[in-house]
Amino acid sequence: MNAANYPPPPSPAVILSETAHRPFPVADGPWVMAQSWNDLLFMHWPVDPELLRPKIPQQLTLETFDGSAWVGVVPFYMSHIRPRYLFAVPWLSFFAELNVRTYVTDGKKPGVWFFSLDAARRIGVELARMVFHLPYFHAKMTVEREGEAVHYWSKRTDGRGGPGEYRAAYHPTGDAYISTPGTLDYFLTERYALYSQSSTGALYRAEIHHMPWPLQPAEADVQMHTVCDMHGIPLPDQPPLLRFARRRDMLGWAVQKLEA
Repeated sequence: MNAANYPPPPSPAVILSETAHRPFPVADGPWVMAQSWNDLLFMHWPVDPELLRPKIPQQLTLETFDGSAWVGVVPFYMSHIRPRYLFAVPWLSFFAELNVRTYVTDGKKPGVWFFSLDAARRIGVELARMVFHLPYFHAKMTVEREGEAVHYWSKRTDGRGGPGEYRAAYHPTGDAYISTPGTLDYFLTERYALYSQSSTGALYRAEIHHMPWPLQPAEADVQMHTVCDMHGIPLPDQPPLLRFARRRDMLGWAVQKLEA
């Protein structure tokens, strides 16, 4: 993939023009970062909440749906990453990312907890670790689009994390739709905050905004999947719930330290 494959995003005013779908209001103050997410596959499995509770900070509550916690593996391609008032540049603003996640709340704002995030741009990994306190790891990654299908490969090369490899081909199988509040699709995807923890144990929250996800049912041929192994998360022996989204453009706000 290269920058030419992805058209520029709409203006921030357009992205902010639709907010009724959010579970809480858009953050106060100016946004500080913009980026676009492309060719996403949402893979989700239900798991016993007791397996995940010890793996998240005690200050956060693990969220469940119909009694199950959910583990997500999400491969996609980042584009047009830029700070406010600056332009995206090809050598820094376009790269693949793969994350492993679950869903939490601080009692006020539901969000995402990341177990790991693999990315193909080393400087992006280090900046995200420093600024957002997120468990990013450098990886070799390739993303190729063939018609509607996406061919995705990632292999972690960062010594700070255990080995992890992911290889899959995936594609949408139906029309796009917007999820409804109260449904599982909404619970898994319409998340507008992320939580992280520094090496000193301090807890942080960063808020984001985007228009609602245009989800599509999907199929995936997964040839390799070991990115959950380093977290000690046994996935159930059942097919994952699969959803595809072609693109979403987002805005992000400065990270905030939460009170202990």
